[in-house]
Amino acid sequence: MRMLATVALIGFSGLAVDALAAGDPAAGEGKVAACAACHGTDGKGTAPIYPNLAGQSATYLESALKAYRAGERGGGMSAIMAPQAQSLSDEDIADIAAYYASLTP
Repeated sequence: MRMLATVALIGFSGLAVDALAAGDPAAGEGKVAACAACHGTDGKGTAPIYPNLAGQSATYLESALKAYRAGERGGGMSAIMAPQAQSLSDEDIADIAAYYASLTP
């Protein structure tokens, strides 16, 4: 019985994480103009130094953007990403993450 309860809690916690990243891909498509300069509207980096975002986990993308916005992510391209993320609301981030996650890699 205890094992069943543990499995149920793990399953429900997974649902909660997915709910946090439940943005609107259609709305996100209209919010990626600044992102597209490096990551492309198709989610494929415009140069080898820019990562492909197409097909990435929405939860991961949302977490990364929020970390850039909060100044919690450094190194690499943080000097470029942090200022870009500063102007994004939680809804913007969720929508952009959902859009790039919905694309085929």
